[in-house]
Amino acid sequence: MSAWPKADTVLAGGRVWRGLGLAETGALALWKGRVLAAGSAEELDALVGPETRRIDLRGRLAVPGFCDAHEHLIPIGLGLVELDFKPPKATTISQIVEAVKAEAARLGPGQWIIGRGYDHFHLDVKRHPLRDELDRAAPNNPVYIRRTCGHMGVANTRALAAANIPEGVNDPPGGAFERSEGKLTGLVQERAQEVVYRAMPKPNRAHLIDAIERAGRHCLSQGITSVVDAGVGLRAKFQEWFAYQEAKRTGRLSVRSYLSFTGGPDGALAEAQANGLITGVGDEMMRIGPVKFWADGSAGGRTAAMSEPYRCCGNEKGMLCFEDREMEEMVLDVHAAGYQIAIHAIGDAAIEQAIVAVDKALRKVPKADARPRIEHCGFVTDRQIGEMKRLGMIPSPQPVFIHEFGDLYVDVLGEARSNASYPMRRWHDRGLRPAAGSDAPVSSDDPLIGLHVMVTRKTDRGRVLGSSETLPLADALHTYTANGAYSAFAEAERGTLEPGMLADIAVVDRDLFKADAGELLEAKVDLTILGGEVRFDRRGEL
Repeated sequence: MSAWPKADTVLAGGRVWRGLGLAETGALALWKGRVLAAGSAEELDALVGPETRRIDLRGRLAVPGFCDAHEHLIPIGLGLVELDFKPPKATTISQIVEAVKAEAARLGPGQWIIGRGYDHFHLDVKRHPLRDELDRAAPNNPVYIRRTCGHMGVANTRALAAANIPEGVNDPPGGAFERSEGKLTGLVQERAQEVVYRAMPKPNRAHLIDAIERAGRHCLSQGITSVVDAGVGLRAKFQEWFAYQEAKRTGRLSVRSYLSFTGGPDGALAEAQANGLITGVGDEMMRIGPVKFWADGSAGGRTAAMSEPYRCCGNEKGMLCFEDREMEEMVLDVHAAGYQIAIHAIGDAAIEQAIVAVDKALRKVPKADARPRIEHCGFVTDRQIGEMKRLGMIPSPQPVFIHEFGDLYVDVLGEARSNASYPMRRWHDRGLRPAAGSDAPVSSDDPLIGLHVMVTRKTDRGRVLGSSETLPLADALHTYTANGAYSAFAEAERGTLEPGMLADIAVVDRDLFKADAGELLEAKVDLTILGGEVRFDRRGEL
């Protein structure tokens, strides 16, 4: 090694997990933003020069930087300054009402009040807030608060009026306005939300850039060095692309980002395509990813499309956002145009629609290694797993959903379907490459919670759902690193700590391979390195 360049940084004194199937080492050398060499501290000593920074791992674990393969960077950043009702911050209706009332006093009449994160399952009354309750809290302000899943929310009377939603409104295709005794309750579900979103004020470019920067710094604090933003255009259409571009140009984009434009009638795809922004365009810091479509909603909100009814609600089976023909035409169009496909599908009926649409598109326009994705892919059957394998499809699950929503799944779908949900072990055993994410801000984006779920299958109340689907820690790490890179066509750049790969690293405060599984919920990321530079230092040790 004497002929090699001197390293910029050497990490030593702990365990370096470099990737599934790769030899673990005690030290790692970095040079010019990439991994230079791995080995023992003694073996790498020749690479240490007078300018080399030494990082003492002190028995801690270093792993490839986490890839959150499905989150929403801009909504994370915006949500950090919006009303937050995520449990345990809001566990009663009165807490929501008081927070909205205080925000109305702060903003003054006429201003929109926007919040998110409530979970009716965790509220004292086990139901959604009502329009009338929000009216009493803010009679002179339009109010819209979204459930934690983002697939539904509650509008007050002022918000309904601003969106021109009268009492006799018809439900749009793929959406619904809830009614009680013929009167709107304020609950707006799935594509019906599009009507409300059109009336809401759009964040300007400066606010979007601020959100990207805030969210990126937050991700770095979790050891996340790369993300798939699964829905660029959700809040401000194509303006979000300009915000990303400016954030990158000015150094305010903190994490590597694979951008998935929204498809469908209200998406940002048309402008992206007109500007030549197609899958693969970009660089290691920011690259265009798939086009995303929504096939259904959320299981906890009972809008995920199932082949069998929910156990709590008569013959209710959720809802598909589009007819089969519409989905097949949209998927074929974007596939033929050269885009990777990503379809949000949680229930088995929606997953079936996604599989059929992709199969037909690939038959009409064959393409090797297309890597079509099913986002979430929660309640998938064994037969569908076989079809996904045949088509080269990638499941993009959120293990944290078991932690946060698992007990609700049992309530609305029963134990058997809940035990079989998000089948990490079956995917691995069948040769698929599940890419783990969080769907933040829907759920916590802490990868250590996701790892805990994959090795224990425990909900936040301690219930075990489907113990046969547990994974060893190394396999779980693989889903959060190499598989995430693979889902974004980036496996030659990142996801493992091999020589020549990008030096993206997370250092956890303990050796997780020696820890009890329960410690995964206590562990913290101490250091995050992006491109060889320390970008987060929890303890201030450097």
